[in-house]
Amino acid sequence: MKIRVLGSYGSEGLGQRPSAFLVNDHVLVDAGTVAAALSMEEQAEIDYALLSHAHLDHTVGLAFLTDTLAITGARKPVIATSIAPVVDTLRTHCFNDSLWPDFSAIPPDAPVLRFKTLPEEAESRISELWVTPVPVDHTVPTTGFIIHDGETGFVYSGDTGPTDRIWSVARGSRLLRAVIVETAFPNRLDELARASKHLTPAMLRREIEKIPPDLPLWIYHIKPQFLEETTEELMKID
Repeated sequence: MKIRVLGSYGSEGLGQRPSAFLVNDHVLVDAGTVAAALSMEEQAEIDYALLSHAHLDHTVGLAFLTDTLAITGARKPVIATSIAPVVDTLRTHCFNDSLWPDFSAIPPDAPVLRFKTLPEEAESRISELWVTPVPVDHTVPTTGFIIHDGETGFVYSGDTGPTDRIWSVARGSRLLRAVIVETAFPNRLDELARASKHLTPAMLRREIEKIPPDLPLWIYHIKPQFLEETTEELMKID
């Protein structure tokens, strides 16, 4: 399994892109940035976009991807995939011909966007991967994902504050080799983190007790404004 980091931050900064990961060249896990990281040829190879939630720092790249596919005459659509509340939000509030064109109907003869709803806590086949969405605790409906290809896999937390269910489900998998987990704010912004339902390094330390043991943690979604401060605090976690 190949995971390419297209963006890993919790917002946009100078040279810092919002969260998006490309698995095996064909499956996006979140889409905070796409066109800024991939050539048009690489974008055309994307089959699915697994979306944890509808916030712009995880979906705006999908908007620009669909635009690219439409104007370049893509041979196939990208399939936006998530749990029902996320798909419904994208249909209603993003691809609605007001905020952004409804590329699920453009071009009329071969639309470049399709939607696929995944059942919660059930394994579904997505390209060559198996994906299990598990809801996590954020300010809007949000899911993390347990993803594997039959031989190896990883957990993606999505945006979340302290949570339990995804770690419990992950402990039942023997295929996991890594955990990609968010940490947005430094410890001094604990109140803001709790209100916005994100993690701080201190909160992450408590989450580690729930996470499957002996797996490397890949931290993403640090706010660029607090990168050095948050990184220093993360480095002190034992």
